[in-house]
Parts: sequence; C-alpha cells; structure tokens
Amino acid sequence: MSALLIVRPSSLGDVVHALSIVPDVVRARPGTRIDWVCEPAFADLPALSPHVRSVIPFALRRWRHALLDGETWREARAFRDSVRETRYDAILDLQEQIKGGVIARIARGVRHGFDRTSIREPVATLFDDVHHRVPRDEHFATRCRQLAAAALGYAVDGPPRWNLAPRRDATVPAGRYAVALHATSREAKLWPEADWRAVIEGFSRASISTLLPWGDAAERERSARLAQGIEGAIVPERQPLGAMATLLAGADVAVGVDTGMTHLAAALRTPTIALFTQTDPRGAGVAITGPHARDLGGRGVVPGLDDVRTALGELMRASPRC
Repeated sequence: MSALLIVRPSSLGDVVHALSIVPDVVRARPGTRIDWVCEPAFADLPALSPHVRSVIPFALRRWRHALLDGETWREARAFRDSVRETRYDAILDLQEQIKGGVIARIARGVRHGFDRTSIREPVATLFDDVHHRVPRDEHFATRCRQLAAAALGYAVDGPPRWNLAPRRDATVPAGRYAVALHATSREAKLWPEADWRAVIEGFSRASISTLLPWGDAAERERSARLAQGIEGAIVPERQPLGAMATLLAGADVAVGVDTGMTHLAAALRTPTIALFTQTDPRGAGVAITGPHARDLGGRGVVPGLDDVRTALGELMRASPRC
C-alpha cells in the first residue's frame, strides 16, 4: 500500500477545490493511504472524504499569535511527530506559499509542487524536490488534479468528482429550505442587500424556508437585517463546519457570494448559484462541479436580480430535490 500526504492547510474554498484530487487518486491508485495537513478551522473538510485516513492539524494561525506560550510549542512538536510518523511515497504541496513548503519539508518523502511559472510564491519552490508546470489560468481544482496526476503518474480522467459524505448526526430543518450565503471577508464581494431580500421573499412565497448562516457579529447583524419581516427566514445559531456541510447537503438550493461555503455547497452537489462581483469565476467558479451549479457575474460585473431569479428557476425545475 502506498502513502500520500496532501498539504493544503487553507483556505476553505481552496481546500474544497483540492479535495477533488482524492477520488482521482482512489481510482488511479487503489489502496493508497491518504493523509491531509489542514488548519484546525478547516479540518472538518478533508474529514468529509471517506478516503482520507487522517487529518493532521497545523495551527499556524493560532501559533504565530502565541509564540511564547508553552502550549504552542507542545502542539508544534506533536504536529512534527505526527507528520513524520509515516514515510510517504509522495507529498503534494498544494499551498503555493512558503508555509506549505515548510510543512512539506518537515514530512518524510518525495515532495511535489508547482514550478516557478505555476506557483503563487516562486520562492516556495525551493522547498520541493519535483516541480510540475501547470497552467496558472486554469480553475484551481483542475490545477490540483493535474499536479497530482503528474506526481503519481496517471492521466486526469473526466470532470472532477468530490464524493463527500457529510455527517448524519447534525440537525436539519423540517421541510424544504434554501441557504443564503451572503457573508464574505471582502466587502467588494458582497451582493446588494435589497436583492438578497427579494430572493428570500421569493423563497417565502414558494413556501421554502431560508437559512442565513453567519460567522461573526457583523455577519449575524446582516443576517438579521435580511431576514427581518420575512416569513420562513431563519437566522440559525452559529454552526461548526461539519454541521454546515450537513445543512448545505440537505438544502433544496444554495445561493452565495464567492466564498468557501458556496464552493462547498456545489461540491456536495446541492443546486448552487455563485454570485461573483470582483473575481473571475473561471479560476474558482462552481460550474466546474456539474450542471447543478451556475456562476453569475464576474470581475466588475455584479449579477442582476432578474438573472439570479431566472437561474434559480432553471436549477430548481431541473433538480430532483424539488
């Protein structure tokens, strides 16, 4: 049995895209043992794949704010011991940054990464043993799949698949529901609140509840504004990532801005509409996951309400969930 280590600690959307390589590896190299290095905040994502044996936490975001704390050093030593426990046949460094290279260097095995023309931070190539040229203008899921195929010696076959299996123990609402993923870390990626309310009101008229999840106080306030006065609009308690995956998997439809949760919904094969306002969907859109997902808008092009309504009608009529 061969062993593979995947290094992609963050961010949420990129971890989702990178997970598309796991079914490829399983088909091309049956029996491969797959481990994944991930930030604790995103560790529930690789755990959604039944083929990932172990998720190794790498808490750099927390450690760098507590460098003098003894617990930081104990956790760092535990990480080093865990990641060196197995000698890997291949280590895939998908992070494209120095931190990914450092992690790969700590592990034992042949390190594969993007070459200088393909990577975000060219200096990070110094940490890898084998470099692969992958076009930078491809979707990130495609780039990850191509790098894995080059490293392990197989051909990329067909569209990406995720085959994720969310938990069954999380509570989901009774009846039909949509998820409105309005939150994002960048203000320029937001979609107008008046348009969000119009979409939520449309769900209400169709007797479909709308969940408006949030991650911080400002997002919770926005969820409350969007839900105010609309029957069936629900601002839930804050959910851990694993529970959110279960909620997304059970939804009739998800509508979201360019954020990791929107990409996760599409990877879970939930009918999904992604609203792009500042970024290019060709590099990180949801349409790559299949006909159940649509990308609207783009760099400097804010999707219109009528376009969103049309896309929603088409997806929901085509979806067996509805």
